[in-house]
Amino acid sequence: MTGSATTEVVQKVSPHKVAVVGAGWAGLSAALTLHRAGCDVTVFEAARIVGGRARRVQDPALGAIDNGQHLMLGAYSDTLALVRELNPGTNMNALLLRQPLHVESLDGTLCLRAARLPAPLHTVAGLLTARGISIGDRLAALRMMAKLRAGGWRVPARTRTVAELLESHQQSRTLCDRLWDPLCLAAMNTPASMASAQIFLNVLRDSMGADAPAGDFVLARTDLSRLWPEAAARQVRVETGKRVHHVVPEADQVRIDGTPFDACVLAVPAYAAASLLDSAADVTGLAAWRQALGSFSYRRIATVTLRLEGPWTLPRPIMLLQCDPASGDHGQWAIDRSATLLPAPLPAEISVVISDASHDLPAGDDTLAAQVAQQLRRQAARRGSLAPMPATVAHRVIIEKRATFDCTQDQVRPPNRTPFQRVWVAGDWTDTGYPAVLEGAVRSGMTAARNVLKSAFKSAVD
Repeated sequence: MTGSATTEVVQKVSPHKVAVVGAGWAGLSAALTLHRAGCDVTVFEAARIVGGRARRVQDPALGAIDNGQHLMLGAYSDTLALVRELNPGTNMNALLLRQPLHVESLDGTLCLRAARLPAPLHTVAGLLTARGISIGDRLAALRMMAKLRAGGWRVPARTRTVAELLESHQQSRTLCDRLWDPLCLAAMNTPASMASAQIFLNVLRDSMGADAPAGDFVLARTDLSRLWPEAAARQVRVETGKRVHHVVPEADQVRIDGTPFDACVLAVPAYAAASLLDSAADVTGLAAWRQALGSFSYRRIATVTLRLEGPWTLPRPIMLLQCDPASGDHGQWAIDRSATLLPAPLPAEISVVISDASHDLPAGDDTLAAQVAQQLRRQAARRGSLAPMPATVAHRVIIEKRATFDCTQDQVRPPNRTPFQRVWVAGDWTDTGYPAVLEGAVRSGMTAARNVLKSAFKSAVD
């Protein structure tokens, strides 16, 4: 999946009425695209706040936090364009913390930093100068990246999983444990032994394999609802707290709980899209489509936010943690909220991400928070140059039970099209070429909207 521009030339159409079900990042990007084309758009959202799985949560002790920590990449061209467009006149540095690709472990055992050089020299220099990786492993990683680039970032025949891909390129167990497996889990929320090799290569192609800025780590400096979804919602009609129960396609319209619309975009999870159409008349392909939507399995992500008794700063805003659930070390990444957010929360706050939280976590939020705090303290102490971490005075554990789908080679991901001409779907679970990430959701919404314009309304879209 290559980068694309958000700006579109869309021929204005008469004010067709279009419903968008879901005000997450996919639904709002679809609604904006339709609105720009002159459609009369109504967005229905069951929650009271927009943003979907990337939204603000109000915590009594911590204030505004997100329902999960989301890391973006510089390759997220459409998402970053939306942020710029919907925050006119705002300095982007006040909205986004953007730093060159830098993977460093809190305990000091690994540091890989991409250089500001033309591709592929930035990756070559980063791997050659990496600390904590033997020279043999560095050369093996360089050979793999060179072969992948020469092969057009396509998986070799009979290679299905990321683990098989890494083995075929003779990546050592140490190199996988320290670099490739954590990157795979962060990007796909699926273990390397199961994760789709081709989707992983798509991510590498557009980040480490592209120009240096594409691999930048990007963190929001405000809550995710405020970053752009709330501004988007002000441009279209959004009915929050409105749960849609039935979507009934007809020959020349679509009824949303009895109200007629000219077309509809279902920007909801796969299982919800199938359920909404349970009253639809049977048409060719409907059974197979429903079966495809019901084939998804899901993985959890847990985010533990800790407020500390006093100031404490991580060496980098985002740091890799050594993960060993059997020893109580569940976290994989630590994000310094005090270094990321504007204004900075006082005293210090650290968010720890537990990707693929499908393994057994300790019972009770207090126990999990205590274990995560201990993990931070131990690994920071191994570094030797950090002051001891202060005690925690508050915490919040948020577990998104269906954070992502299993991103395996066998998972069939449908396109935006449904068996009904006037109903389209959008979401990170559609066939975007990416894992379940924010950029995939945004692009899927735009694609669904363009298809509505071209198919239902015969509008010209370039």
